Amino acid sequence: MVRRTKTEALETRNSLLDAAEHLFQARGVSRTSLNDIATEAGTTRGAIYWHFKDKADLFNAMMERVTMPLECSLATTVQAAADPLLALRESMLSALRQTANDEQTRRVFEVATHKVEYVSEMQAVRDRHLRVRNECMTMTAEALRHAVKREHIELPMPLSTAALGLHVMMDGLIQNWLLDPHAFDLVRSGSETVDAYLAGLGFEVLPRHAHAHPVPA
Repeated sequence: MVRRTKTEALETRNSLLDAAEHLFQARGVSRTSLNDIATEAGTTRGAIYWHFKDKADLFNAMMERVTMPLECSLATTVQAAADPLLALRESMLSALRQTANDEQTRRVFEVATHKVEYVSEMQAVRDRHLRVRNECMTMTAEALRHAVKREHIELPMPLSTAALGLHVMMDGLIQNWLLDPHAFDLVRSGSETVDAYLAGLGFEVLPRHAHAHPVPA
């Protein structure tokens, strides 16, 4: 009986998150109420408060369902065995592939990028955004540090600036692609841009890395 209750609770939680994803995308976060989400999920407002503290808590849980794999994939690059640069590059391209090919990831990224306002009730969302950004930049900088040591090169800018540039470039690629997915091929253009940036830092990205992980047409 307990096992079934836990299963049902998980199903309700996922239904609420599914409803929030679609309503946030269609209406925007500020114009979507908790009542709207409960109605769309076929449950009650009380069910929302059973699972989530408030709208910001629900929003962050929605984000965790799709962004955690992306964040964790970057974390592995620091301990990447033979080639930290190649591992960093692959984690960037993996994020682009998931955004381009996974509908749920694309929907949630669109909400997080274009459909949310950092008003007072969403302060926790802003806090999470900043935390994740800072963690990703720290891990990127660490991966670059290992790559610099392995390649025996000197960066043309501080390590933190190089990591910031890579993060901003990835963020900009995804944001602009979400505005019009037909404007350019996110994976192909992204891989070419990442390679050009890494080469500009002084790494020998091509041809040594070019064929290790071919980009699909």
